[in-house]
Amino acid sequence: MGLVLGKISVETPKYTVFASGTDYEIREYGANIVAEVTYDPSKSNSGGFMILANYIGALGNPQNVKGGQKGEEIAMTAPVLTAAGGGPAEKINTTAPSEKIAMTAPVLTEENRADDVDQGKKGLMVMQFVLPSKYTSVDDVPRPTDSRVRVKEVSSRKYGVLKFSGIAEDKLVQKKVDRLKQVLQEAGYKVTGQHILAQYNPPWTIPFLRTNEVMLPVEYCIFFFWSH
Repeated sequence: MGLVLGKISVETPKYTVFASGTDYEIREYGANIVAEVTYDPSKSNSGGFMILANYIGALGNPQNVKGGQKGEEIAMTAPVLTAAGGGPAEKINTTAPSEKIAMTAPVLTEENRADDVDQGKKGLMVMQFVLPSKYTSVDDVPRPTDSRVRVKEVSSRKYGVLKFSGIAEDKLVQKKVDRLKQVLQEAGYKVTGQHILAQYNPPWTIPFLRTNEVMLPVEYCIFFFWSH
């Protein structure tokens, strides 16, 4: 019932708030480990999510390997992040036992990165699961058996963030991105990259109780801050 009503009960990435305004926060996130997949949203809206959910074992037997250990769940976290593009996946040995990984949030979504546009991959998306904080290096993480899944470390970074509710449809997301760009510019920040969509709730959560965020990378600014 809590998930339907928008309760976020899984681990979320820690961050520090450097500044905030009426519609935004400036956050710094520490380094973490993510699993990501590149997919074509015109073929399947849920394709990226299903591939990553299978990797961590959210839908059954985990599609990963961990040498010398019995299968263990990788916890789900929040949010799920969506963005764009991606390089070739690494080929791996699939003979070791699997490990189930707990879900975290958010799920992150990005639009096409520059390198993918150069390679003619315009229109592809990248979805990321931020893995639980117990994984402090890529070497600690169970390796995916699906070659479409990549595991990598993301360094510390700073974002301007705008939070909103509802169903994160393209038109609404773009409206929020435009608003965030406007308020960041008015506040004196420089946007240094494309937006990321962060979604914290499963699809069965009541729309007006959902937590979504659009995130834009910004240049470093020194402000007073407090920890989240």
